[in-house]
Amino acid sequence: MATEINEKLQSLTVEEKLQNLYELQKIDSEIDKIRTIRGELPLEVQDLEDELIGLGTRVENLKKDITTYKEEISKRKIGIEEATIKKQQAEEKLNNISNSREFDSLNKAIDYQGMEIELHQKKIRDAQRNLADKEVALANAEQTRAERQVELEHKKSELDSIVAEYHQKEVELSERSSKLATTIEDRLLTAYKKIRHGARNGLAVVTVDRNACGGCFNNIPPQRQLDICSHKKIIVCEYCGRILVDKYICDYDGSMRKADLEAMESTKRKSRRSKKTEE
Repeated sequence: MATEINEKLQSLTVEEKLQNLYELQKIDSEIDKIRTIRGELPLEVQDLEDELIGLGTRVENLKKDITTYKEEISKRKIGIEEATIKKQQAEEKLNNISNSREFDSLNKAIDYQGMEIELHQKKIRDAQRNLADKEVALANAEQTRAERQVELEHKKSELDSIVAEYHQKEVELSERSSKLATTIEDRLLTAYKKIRHGARNGLAVVTVDRNACGGCFNNIPPQRQLDICSHKKIIVCEYCGRILVDKYICDYDGSMRKADLEAMESTKRKSRRSKKTEE
């Protein structure tokens, strides 16, 4: 079945193949326009969601750090109380010493507990500084998270509005694109998709406009333009590789060509009248 379809597609004239390609390009360009209107919003929404997840993790880590420093401060205060009691007990015993060895031992104990108190106090000061820094960082992180949440809701609302407006049209165009793609043989369709993928503006099939390629705007020689207008073979731009067609490729009823001829005749008549007036 697939072979029969491909053979049928290959039997199409070059003109019919070009017409199908150009029609497909027009539909795909409409889809591109809708996606351009939607723009970077989906990526912006995703970035904001990722950022909020990161901020949430940062907030939780900061809260854990704050809890840890508070616990450390509490433990150090208990340590100071215990060291103070031991120091006082040693000082009281100094009044009842019986020998120099006990005197030295008690003095060492007093000095040791004094150093313990100083160490605990130093650790408390360090923890309090770190705690203050973490609390400032937490406040900033929570504020940033709140701001990003508001921004995310705004972006989502904007995106939902655009999606609602253009979703149905995009679906219809995508269906038309898929249906039209079945009328193009595999080899040509693959080439078309490859060119579209490599083109910045998504144009794989372009018309010759003012003697130039409609994609890269390089000049097309007159003889090559005649070949393009003959619809006898598929011609690509030697500069950008896009498939070239003339603007009348899909002028099935000749109305576009007729309108252009009438416009040309009108211009000529105006020019002749202008010359007669000057004479």
